[in-house]
Amino acid sequence: MSAPAVLPIAAFTMYDLPELRKATDDWWTAIARHLRRAGIEDVPAALTRGRTVGENWRDPALLLTQTCGYPLTHAYAGDLTAIAVPDYRAEGCGGGTYSSAFVVREEDPAKTLADLRGRRAAANGPDSQSGCNVLRAAVAAIADGERFFSEVLWSGAHRNSLAMVREGKADIAALDGVTFALVGDAAPQEIEGIRVLGWSATTPALPYAVRRAADADTRQRVTDALLAAAADPESAGARDTLRIAGMLPAEDTDYTVMVAMREAAEARGYPLLA
Repeated sequence: MSAPAVLPIAAFTMYDLPELRKATDDWWTAIARHLRRAGIEDVPAALTRGRTVGENWRDPALLLTQTCGYPLTHAYAGDLTAIAVPDYRAEGCGGGTYSSAFVVREEDPAKTLADLRGRRAAANGPDSQSGCNVLRAAVAAIADGERFFSEVLWSGAHRNSLAMVREGKADIAALDGVTFALVGDAAPQEIEGIRVLGWSATTPALPYAVRRAADADTRQRVTDALLAAAADPESAGARDTLRIAGMLPAEDTDYTVMVAMREAAEARGYPLLA
């Protein structure tokens, strides 16, 4: 007997807030419709959930995903390739770029990042552009090659980092502008008592990506489908909820700025967020 066919999967884990799941599913429905029109066969009827990003990003059946620029240029450089980037409608974002909000509690006396020396930082993970790499880059400029924070707490998710700051378990966190806006929309109580101390450097926003092994024709068809879905009036409601104003073509070289950011911090003697 021949082995059963492996059906393609799609996964949008990055901004898949439970409160906004219907909008995410509706956005996928629009994309799927245009993928079929572009001649892509066996388009998944629904997004894959319940697996780690690593399981999805290294799955040979992956058709389309959204990834973070730092993993794209580091751990998953051999697995994924960028094809498009959303133009997000949120503070700190625009034109296919985004930045991170450095957040503290409202009553915190800090006026600049330098005032957080010796305090506690929360970050979602060491492989995050928006939660770690941008904060490391900003701190590297003022740390003088020495430890800056008294403790770095790895939270596992931006929302967890936000909660740590709000609850006084940490004093600062870097949250990407899209997540910060979406959480404010979906769960405004989670940003109560929080203020933005400042914003990080701007970099390309989280790209949509396909398997690096995908052929050029498939890449182009999927790219065309994404651009068409982002211009489709039928997807406007879902896109508005997800703060997607449009979609732009992207490629891996757009994200080398993230490697340069890491290397610059290392050159300043600050290789790890600490």
